[in-house]
Amino acid sequence: MITIRPYGPSDSRMTMELFYETVHTVNARDYSQAQLNVWAPPDRDETEWNHSLLAHDTLVAEEDGRLVGFADLGENGYLDRLYVHSAFQGRGVARRLLERIEEKARADRADRIYTFASITARGFFEHCGFAVLHENIVDRSGVKLLNFLMQKSLSKHKEG
Repeated sequence: MITIRPYGPSDSRMTMELFYETVHTVNARDYSQAQLNVWAPPDRDETEWNHSLLAHDTLVAEEDGRLVGFADLGENGYLDRLYVHSAFQGRGVARRLLERIEEKARADRADRIYTFASITARGFFEHCGFAVLHENIVDRSGVKLLNFLMQKSLSKHKEG
């Protein structure tokens, strides 16, 4: 059974390893090795990583004590990261994390949730009610990565 709980500093190493593994396996079908390496380098600074997750509302997903996913919500409804271990793809982990993140965003009175979704994640976010606002090119150390600025309204009623 999957449980969702708040992130703590002791989760730092596992989330960092999960992030690296997920990017280098799941996203490998849509991005080159050079793109994967700048997106998820093997030598990431764990202190900086932990600080970034602690600065956001971060949740982790576990099954039988094993960390299988995580997501973090920044200010104004910004979904910074949502990653699920490759062995747990398609099992509802990302959806459950996203539901909890949306609950938190609503509690914070955000009127929308938005993210920069990878090519790989675009379909998942569209299925969850997000719309593409535009394509985005990120330059990391001279390597360009395509992603999509996507958002979902959290308002109960549309203004018009």
